[in-house]
Amino acid sequence: MSLVRNERIKLTANLLNTVAAATLVTGVVGPNIALSYGLPGPGGGWAVLLITLVWLLVGSAIHYLARYVLKGLVP
Repeated sequence: MSLVRNERIKLTANLLNTVAAATLVTGVVGPNIALSYGLPGPGGGWAVLLITLVWLLVGSAIHYLARYVLKGLVP
């Protein structure tokens, strides 16, 4: 029973980590690329910085949530 439980926990942590990576790419890389190429996006430097910091914190929080979920593994 614990093997199945461990695999489910690892699968959940993997899903959360993938969501965290997608959040970082969408919220951090996207606005900076839009700003670099003059594409429609956030207005100026401070707006991009604020958006980047918020999404960086959200992505990091989701990643650490995935790490917390892994603490539920049973040896």
